[in-house]
Amino acid sequence: MDGTIVDTEPYWIAAEHALVEAHGGSWSHDQATQLVGQALTFSAGVLQEAGVRLETREIIDALTAEVIESVQRAVPWRPGARELLDDLHQAGVRCALVTMSEGPLAREIVANLPKPYFEFLVTGDTVTQGKPHPEAYLKAVALLQEADPGLTIDHCVALEDSAPGVAAALASGVATVAIPHIVPLPEDPRHTTWSSLAGRSVSELEAIAAGSLAAASGSEPALGSLS
Repeated sequence: MDGTIVDTEPYWIAAEHALVEAHGGSWSHDQATQLVGQALTFSAGVLQEAGVRLETREIIDALTAEVIESVQRAVPWRPGARELLDDLHQAGVRCALVTMSEGPLAREIVANLPKPYFEFLVTGDTVTQGKPHPEAYLKAVALLQEADPGLTIDHCVALEDSAPGVAAALASGVATVAIPHIVPLPEDPRHTTWSSLAGRSVSELEAIAAGSLAAASGSEPALGSLS
């Protein structure tokens, strides 16, 4: 979500700067970029090492509240994100939102979309292990399978902007599209790389799912999208 469909990473970085400085520390852009895509519990630990004298839960709540306040002023949509979501919705493709942000922020973002594009949300507060662990993606696929037992992980495509997110998706076995944003991502033959979602189509995602299915079993594609 953060960095893939909305450009909230600057909001997170600003919140981190303010929190560290409020506790007498300093926070660099390089330190901030190391937290992009990470689980919030991991980020809280790094901020504690930087001098923030709060418990993990307090740090997560403080950061999330600040980012929600920024989102309520302006939702910074990424180029092409809403258009692709609308195309997927019109094509009947089931979509799930998989994010390490917690429920309140994810719901705030989704509430600003014009249609119910996401069938459900898997957020950082609904898993025990955050990205780069694959738990969130495995949970999303399992939820998709509840309504469609014939769906397999090879029918799904994940859209990710961060190294932890890409690692989580790949570890789950989901075909992955990397869309680098704040932090560059190395080329990797295991995933597809797009520079942006602008101009991208349902047919391109279907082709990626078809390739995954062909490699697995030769079945016909029935795309499910995870982002």
